[in-house]
Amino acid sequence: MPNVSQPLCHMTLINRFAQVIFNSFWTFFMRHLWLGLLAFNLAACASAPAPNIIRISELQPLPINAQTDVLPLRVAVAAVISPKGTAESYRPLLDYLSAQLERPVELVQRRTYAEINDLLESGEVDVAFVCTSAYIVGHAEFDMTLLAAPQVNGESNYHSLLIVPAASAAQTLADLRGQTFAFTDPMSNSGRVYPSYLVKQLGSTPETFFARTFYTYSHDEAIRAVAEGLADGAAVDSLVYQFALQRDPALAQQVRVIHASPPFGIPPVVVSPNVRPQLLVELQNLLLNLDESAEGQMALQAMGVERFVLIEDSAYDSARELIEQARQLP
Repeated sequence: MPNVSQPLCHMTLINRFAQVIFNSFWTFFMRHLWLGLLAFNLAACASAPAPNIIRISELQPLPINAQTDVLPLRVAVAAVISPKGTAESYRPLLDYLSAQLERPVELVQRRTYAEINDLLESGEVDVAFVCTSAYIVGHAEFDMTLLAAPQVNGESNYHSLLIVPAASAAQTLADLRGQTFAFTDPMSNSGRVYPSYLVKQLGSTPETFFARTFYTYSHDEAIRAVAEGLADGAAVDSLVYQFALQRDPALAQQVRVIHASPPFGIPPVVVSPNVRPQLLVELQNLLLNLDESAEGQMALQAMGVERFVLIEDSAYDSARELIEQARQLP
């Protein structure tokens, strides 16, 4: 039989020799690879910039960002008086509210009462000074909410005054038939609803009774239109009329009153239904306590108001009745 043990022994020796050679090579390779990586890291660390050292004594406060995320309080004022007069009269109040609330306050003005109502309904305005009819419409249509009401001469009501030029021979509304008449706003209780009601009681309509009518979109502009002879008559808010005479006593020589309406609930301060209850209460408290500080008293004086008081919705029932009666008349 052939001897196979000798070749097998030779193969074993060869395998072992190969394994020793491989292990030695692998050890050599890994050792040099490790040394190479170590040298690379040391070189990288040597070339890297020194780390920043934070010293507490050298820390500076962060700069104050001029931009603020606080949304402004948007306050609208219906055009009872002209835009210029509104800005002058209401700016002290807006500044006071801004300081107390610690947030910006933005004045919003529009030409018509209806536009202010639209802004309140959509939530684009938070607070507004509106006319009586605008409140009645807004309360019925989208829950416009009473906040407070101004008090003047101890009362929170007003009248619609029918005025004519001082030299006019007119003594009643009937004497203005065929003349030019100035309305204030399509939604105004004192400036359009009431005089239209009187015209209907005479069996006519404004379109047929007067030769011409036009809108001034503010009560002080209606007074000025009569004073300057642009209109033969107008109906205006009694509070605005009194305030206008105080600012310009010469008007008393240019216009005169020939008729005064029964009292109506005074034009109120209202809030949008979108205003948070907490803000409503805060605003209400600020207005009600406005007369207790020097700054607040200055704001009241600028508006021609004694103070702000709470008012009930029932205070506007007489105006609601007038609107309904005017609708029923032919």
